[in-house]
Amino acid sequence: MRGLGKRIRGLIELLRREVAKFGVVGGLGWIIDNGIYALLWHGPMGDSTVKARVVSTGVAIFFSWFANRHWTFRHRRSDRVWKEFLLFLTMNGIGLAIVLVCQVVSRYVLGFESFTADFIAGGVVGLILGTIFRFLAYRFLVFTVELEAEPEFAHDRGLFEADPDDPADAGVAVDRASAPTRR
Repeated sequence: MRGLGKRIRGLIELLRREVAKFGVVGGLGWIIDNGIYALLWHGPMGDSTVKARVVSTGVAIFFSWFANRHWTFRHRRSDRVWKEFLLFLTMNGIGLAIVLVCQVVSRYVLGFESFTADFIAGGVVGLILGTIFRFLAYRFLVFTVELEAEPEFAHDRGLFEADPDDPADAGVAVDRASAPTRR
């Protein structure tokens, strides 16, 4: 059990840095998304609130791409920028679909048509669900270069792998030489 506890603490420490930075980028993206959405909703796209959400989210997606690539996951980005960018756009398309489903259900199924209802459905509930999806997708599908290449993060893998000298970890040790790396 001691080995399992060590691995869990190590995994939490590994993710803590990324989650904190992702939260800052996400918070700024949320401000950008909802600020532009409010301007469009009360202005030129007042009659098409779903389209307004698509535009505002699109702007926030591009901000998030640069911020996540160059700050949050800078140690995990690959040299294959276009592949990473296309995966990022795909995951954000799915995240946008989550937001839009929440807003469409609120507006067209439940009949809530006010700005506040749209904001809560798309800008709060949808964004929370979409953000959870996006973090997991970015972390495990988009920015996937192994951390061992960076000296600052080289020790992280050992934080959550089995300790071959710990009897509690017998039979679960991972051979680093044969462990697959994703590129």
